[in-house]
Amino acid sequence: MKEYLRKTGKITDIFPIAYLITFVLILCGQLIGMVVQLLLSVTIVAVSHSETLSPFMTTFMKYFNFCGIWIAFLLTLLFRANRPMTRSLQPNKRGNNLRWILIGTLIGFGTNGLCALFAWLSKDIALHFETFHLLKFIALLFAVFVQSAAEELACRWYLYEKLRRRYRNPIIAIVLNALLFGILHVANPGFSIWGGIQVVLMGILCSILVCYYDSLWGAMMVHTAWNFTQSILLGLPNSGIVLPYSNFRLDAASSGFFFDPGFGIEGSPGASLLLITTICILIFFIYRNKLQAVDTWAETEALLEAESASVAQPAAPAAPAESASSEKNA
Repeated sequence: MKEYLRKTGKITDIFPIAYLITFVLILCGQLIGMVVQLLLSVTIVAVSHSETLSPFMTTFMKYFNFCGIWIAFLLTLLFRANRPMTRSLQPNKRGNNLRWILIGTLIGFGTNGLCALFAWLSKDIALHFETFHLLKFIALLFAVFVQSAAEELACRWYLYEKLRRRYRNPIIAIVLNALLFGILHVANPGFSIWGGIQVVLMGILCSILVCYYDSLWGAMMVHTAWNFTQSILLGLPNSGIVLPYSNFRLDAASSGFFFDPGFGIEGSPGASLLLITTICILIFFIYRNKLQAVDTWAETEALLEAESASVAQPAAPAAPAESASSEKNA
C-alpha cells in the first residue's frame, strides 16, 4: 500500500470520506446560497414593486446562488492543513494567467458551439433569436462563472487536492473527482448514460488542466464557457435544466448524434466524442512538452520523509567511560 498512499494524507482524504465531506460542504453551500437568493429576491421585488422576478433575474439567481458554495469551500482554508491548497488558486506563469483564461474560454465555447452547430446542421434543433442586452449579457456571464467556478472549487480544487494529498498516483485524483462530478448530476432532469459519460469526461478534461497545466483558472473558464454557450447564448438545456432567459430560444428538438431532448447537448454521443478528442489533444501536448503533474503536497511530503528518516536513524553509541583504575594509574 505504501506505493499508493502518501505520508501527507489524512484519514479524511480517503476517497469515501472525502466524497462525503465534499457532498456535505456542497449542501451547506446550497443552504447559504438559498439564503442569499431569498434576501436578494425580496429586495429586488420590493424595489421594483413587482410580485415576481423577471425571467432575466430568475435566470441570474439560478446561477448566482452558487456563491454559497464558494463561501463553504473557501472556509475550509481556516484549517491549517488545507492552506497549501491556496497555491492552486493563485496566479502563476504556467497556468493561472490571462493566456489560459482565453484558452479555457475558447475550449468551452468551441466544443459546445461545435456540438450545437452539428445539431443544427443535422436539423436536430431549430433556434430563433430572442433578445440581446449587453449589460444583461455581461451580468449573466458573471453569474454563470459563479456557478461553474463553484463546481470547479468543489471538485477540481478541494476534492482533487484532498485526493492528491492521500494518493501518490495523480490519475487516481483525476478519475475519482470526475466520478463524483458525474454522480452530482444524476438527479438532473433527463439524465442518461450518455449524459453521465459526458459529465465525467468534462471532469477529466478540467482535471487534466489542473494537474498537468497548473490551470484551475483555465478549468473554471472551460466550464463557464461551456455552460454559458448552451444555456444563455443558445437557450438549450444545461444538464437538463432550461432557464427562462436566453439570447436564442429553442423552437424544436429531436434526438440525434449531437443532441438529446432531455439532457441537451450533454446527453449526446457527439459531445462525448468531441470531449474525448479534446482530452487526447491535451494528452498529446503533455507528452510532447514533457509536462509533469503539479504537486501541491511535494514539499510537505519531503519534510515528513526527512522527519521519519531522522527518527529512524539510530543514535551514535556513547564513548565508554574510563575505569577508575585506569584513571588512578594515569
